Amino acid sequence: MGRRNSSPGPAARPAGRAGRVVKVLQQVVIMAAAAAVYFGVRHLTSGESERAVRDANRLTALERALGVDWEVSLQRAAFHVPLLPTVANWIYIYGHWPFIIVVLTWLVIWHRPVFLRARNAMLISGAIGIVVYATYPVAPPRLARTGLVDTVTQRSNSYRVLQPAGFTDEYAAMPSLHAGWNLIVSLAMIAATRSALLRIFAVAATLAMDMAVLVTANHYVLDVVAGLALTGGLWLVVGPKPPRPRHRQRRRRQPRAPAPRDGGLRRRLTAARGG
Repeated sequence: MGRRNSSPGPAARPAGRAGRVVKVLQQVVIMAAAAAVYFGVRHLTSGESERAVRDANRLTALERALGVDWEVSLQRAAFHVPLLPTVANWIYIYGHWPFIIVVLTWLVIWHRPVFLRARNAMLISGAIGIVVYATYPVAPPRLARTGLVDTVTQRSNSYRVLQPAGFTDEYAAMPSLHAGWNLIVSLAMIAATRSALLRIFAVAATLAMDMAVLVTANHYVLDVVAGLALTGGLWLVVGPKPPRPRHRQRRRRQPRAPAPRDGGLRRRLTAARGG
């Protein structure tokens, strides 16, 4: 009998590719639906401006007590560095959704387990964020009458093209998912690649966004801390479960069989001695 060819035929390969495309499209639909819900609910549950400003004042008072009210000094220092406010605007605009979409697309195609981990962390943190935004609206520094400049609105129109004002909640500063989701995507990049350059880029992307949200007066220091703590914690919680340790079965020691007695050898030794 001849050997059967176990390799998949040409008809099976397109079917496998089609299944892969379907799985990718399923994840695209899930993420798009979640984004629609996220932006829609944020818009419908946006807090009143006066209440949001009061909550912002309480937050800045807490920062002052902790010694981390750095927003004003950071923006003023940035204005003394040529092009730094413009670079911060670019990072805030193009370093968020475009960066997230590109990395998630790469992950869903080539690193599906890492993608699922990042997706779950983003969905859960987004749901938690919606609840916090609805119950505790906080005006960002640019709207809290702190004297800070809204650099994104005043110096760039690209952000409103990528994310129209009708889909955003202006009083959703705490926690900063702008910084938090970048952290999730950066952690996913680090988990998915062994390239030192890509890992360095992932770390730089998170640190750059943390800087940008402060310089552009879109978030407070505590917003960033809360966003990073929330998403970083969820990244650990939804991570892969460690494999269960296998219990080694102890081998039962079998009793050694007695050495066979060589009667012939004894007889020869006795005969030799007697002779």
